Amino acid sequence: MAKLEQLAVMVVAANQSMRAHLRTMLDNFGMHDVQFATSAATAIRKLREQRYDLILSEHDLGDDAQDGQHLLEDLRTRRIIPRATVFIMISGERSYERVVGTAEFAPDDYVLKPFTPGILQARIERAMQRRDAFLPVLRLLDEGRIEEAMASCKQVEARHPAWRNDFLRLRADTAIERGELDLADSIYRQALDNGAAPWAQLGHARVLIATGLHDQAVPLLEQLVSASEHYLEAYDLLAQCREHAGQTGEACETLNEAVRRSPRRLGRLRQFGNLATRSGEYAQAEQALRQVVHLGKRSEFRDPADHVELARVQMLQHRVEDAASTVQDLERSMGNQPAGRACAALGKALLFQHTGDEAAARTAAAAAAAALSDAGDLPLSIKHEIVRACLANGLDGEGGQIVSEILRHAPDEQTIRATRELLAEQGRGDLSQQVDEKLHAEVRNYVAAGAQKAQAGDHEGAVSEMMGAVRKMPGNPLVLFNAALAVLRHIEHTGWNERMAEEARTLIARTRKLDPANPKLDALTTFMAGLERKYGMQPHLPAASTGTAAPRAR
Repeated sequence: MAKLEQLAVMVVAANQSMRAHLRTMLDNFGMHDVQFATSAATAIRKLREQRYDLILSEHDLGDDAQDGQHLLEDLRTRRIIPRATVFIMISGERSYERVVGTAEFAPDDYVLKPFTPGILQARIERAMQRRDAFLPVLRLLDEGRIEEAMASCKQVEARHPAWRNDFLRLRADTAIERGELDLADSIYRQALDNGAAPWAQLGHARVLIATGLHDQAVPLLEQLVSASEHYLEAYDLLAQCREHAGQTGEACETLNEAVRRSPRRLGRLRQFGNLATRSGEYAQAEQALRQVVHLGKRSEFRDPADHVELARVQMLQHRVEDAASTVQDLERSMGNQPAGRACAALGKALLFQHTGDEAAARTAAAAAAAALSDAGDLPLSIKHEIVRACLANGLDGEGGQIVSEILRHAPDEQTIRATRELLAEQGRGDLSQQVDEKLHAEVRNYVAAGAQKAQAGDHEGAVSEMMGAVRKMPGNPLVLFNAALAVLRHIEHTGWNERMAEEARTLIARTRKLDPANPKLDALTTFMAGLERKYGMQPHLPAASTGTAAPRAR
């Protein structure tokens, strides 16, 4: 185990006496490489600049500040800290909702006040011992060397049988993130055989949902929430299944159960507010979204889209003055940011549409569309709202351009389907066809350029051409397919390269996730497996048949 005196530590505590108390304890443990932050905002800035082995954070960071739970939520969901950083929460809070809410983000330990130096040292040593067992795998994952990480996980697991189920979970969760659903499910089932419920049962349900078998996932999830009301992710997935089945009201109530148990998790509150809006439960929606806006003001990562959703539900209740106040608050607090400008302009467009001021609505919609290009990664729902505002105000060119960008960068089939449904709802099949023709022409040009270089023997150039296309159209399965093919042909003609092989596996996995019915995927995986056999490598992708013939470019 790493020696305590060698660890770099970040202490996050607003209270000066607690900082002094922890400094004394850590000094006595021989831990002198310690930095302090008095707020979550300060901690995030320091954590972006330097890596730490251990974070000790108080839960209460001041009455008007972001608390330790929200800090942990930001650090985990935005991947500010590497996987190997240990996070230990320190709290005097024993209330059910606070403890359960914090536990959702899996701190490595939770230390309740008052505690002795012996208790703290034992908790740190235990957490670091576990971290050190996982360290080789976690570093590979952070470096993006996924296949090596999966292989290392199996090897390290054999040396640490006490954490076997934790290693199984890490492998399965990594597989499902990569779209390798069969592999993930086999690991979840293995864990279930070892008695590792409920997370393995939840994982099996996730696989069923990912493959469209929502109805089969429902009884598993119902069993989970019945057996343990603390397993809140099961409520999230069950609500998703019920919404998929068209049971919006039941989905809303299911999600509300999770909100009651952990009312401070921003992501779930946001989801519940939006679902309650779609269910027509406007009072519940407004309550949740007000809480999201309030809690978000404490975060370094405020989302201006929250104000728009709150203003929209206020307009649905015909409370125009309240909606206008919400939009003004957004413009005042975040109007200097591109995303804030886009959302504020959208809020104004919706307000002007609601009050019948057509000229002002058109101007605001145009401003929202213009700001969107610099706004970064706004939620799909906001992009769709800007498209609706553009089309409602005769801005077809602006709306079509936004749709094109959404489809170019779509991360999954659901995004593509929802965007096409949006145009259908607006009665704009003509615009959908125009966008499709434009995108297909771009794809044909990319594929043709790559194929031309490959035919001329410039396999390096073909890969460069197609990977450039992937960066421009990362959500297009045809581009991903042909990029994978270009990489494999490069290996075929120039020899084995593990880095490029890993790139090919990633591209194939992304293609399969976006276009699972693609009839040429089997040929591509067979080609990959044939190259692995040819060069004496351990196969990673299942081949559909024998042989090494490459599929044709599509």
